[in-house]
Amino acid sequence: MIRAYKFLMRPTVGQAIVLGEMLRDHCSLYNGALQERRDAYRHSSKASIRYGQQSAQLKDIRGFDPERQGRWSFSSQQATLRRLDKAFQAFFRRVKAGDKPGCPRFRGVNWFDTVDFPKDGDGCRWDSTPHDPVTRVRFQGVGHVKVNQHRPVVGKVKTVSVKREGRKWYVVLTAERSQPEPLPATGSVVGIDLGIASFLTTSNGEHVANPRHARKADAKLAAAQKALSRYPRRKAKNRTKNHQRAVERVAALHGKVRRRRLDHAHKTANGLIRENDFIAHEDLKIRNMSMTPAPKPDPDKPGAFLSNRAAAKAGLNRSIADAGWGVFLTILHAKAESAGREVIAVDPRNTSRECPECGHTAKGNRLTQEKFHCVSCGHQAHADEVGATNVLRAGLVRRNARQAQREATPSTGWRSHSEAA
Repeated sequence: MIRAYKFLMRPTVGQAIVLGEMLRDHCSLYNGALQERRDAYRHSSKASIRYGQQSAQLKDIRGFDPERQGRWSFSSQQATLRRLDKAFQAFFRRVKAGDKPGCPRFRGVNWFDTVDFPKDGDGCRWDSTPHDPVTRVRFQGVGHVKVNQHRPVVGKVKTVSVKREGRKWYVVLTAERSQPEPLPATGSVVGIDLGIASFLTTSNGEHVANPRHARKADAKLAAAQKALSRYPRRKAKNRTKNHQRAVERVAALHGKVRRRRLDHAHKTANGLIRENDFIAHEDLKIRNMSMTPAPKPDPDKPGAFLSNRAAAKAGLNRSIADAGWGVFLTILHAKAESAGREVIAVDPRNTSRECPECGHTAKGNRLTQEKFHCVSCGHQAHADEVGATNVLRAGLVRRNARQAQREATPSTGWRSHSEAA
């Protein structure tokens, strides 16, 4: 099992400057490799350059520019090139699938905020000794940097990354560990219905309020962005001190909203994991739900368009993004794996329109956002609670089907290499 740890670093003023130079030089390497790929595609009969070809050039690049490229870890530069290669692989995959391609773009200095080290001990060293109260991490070309380690790292450290967020520096570790002991069984199962009015509603009738972090910060964000709009757009190196402070103010407010959203997601997921052995949730297609509505041309007036309720949909999209369903579900699945709990996603269609008493499904069953009234049997309940109950039932059906399939599969008497490992 692979788990990630993120710790705040405490670099000195000199170390912070060198870390910034490391990001700048890796950004330059990324942009140079991207330019080479673009030139090859345009001028060489659309021939593509692979990661192996660019990685083989690193030795010459480091020898040609030893002050900017030669002082950093070779493996970290390979990771930067591999990062570009993954971006192009995703680009070509989207082209073949007919999706919006999104060609990889050049990165500005402020956009490139992460450097990866693929292996602990190769260009970096995580130094966490039990008898030393101060934890440090060593980077080639930077030195030993103090780390605020707020929890122990369990397992063997595999990779190390440096990340910049505003004026703060973080180290991100991935550690491989054995499967932890599962939490004691509670005998409880639950279904959850994610929403806007309430962040989630459980099949037990519990409602978790939607904190709406971004909406609460709207006034401060609007004031900060208005102050930022007074300055002409220019590169970071040409900004005045007041301009730089305005940029940092907007970034700090967005960072605060993001951290609050993460904190709420972690606490809510922890509560569900501790209290339930099985959790079912809707398999939401969040990207599709938050798409902008297509324009509607007016057939009677060429060049004119009919109303498509884009303003109302934009408000709903902001609310969906503010709720952070995707972040919450990712955290829920990760915590469930560590705790030995089972989480299943089910088809969300008609979960809030099907009556849990008689099974009748109709659009008229849901009168409003909160009220559910079955037109067949007259059952009345909260609409979100009905949705959570139906989600739980569908999840239990899927779990029982999986168990029956496992039991029906005959044992072959041998194990694959992955199972034997």
